[in-house]
Amino acid sequence: MEHLPGTWLTEAASAAEQQGAGNLLRVVLIVMVVGCVLTAWFLLRGYKRDD
Repeated sequence: MEHLPGTWLTEAASAAEQQGAGNLLRVVLIVMVVGCVLTAWFLLRGYKRDD
């Protein structure tokens, strides 16, 4: 197996294409968690008592 300059780049690009929607799914999950935290904070801050 010969190692030619620049072949690692094409191999990395083909490997990235084979991963599928992994990065998209990761972004969607992070946005969902952050959205849930912000929604919970927004809803629960109304229950704060000022005695």
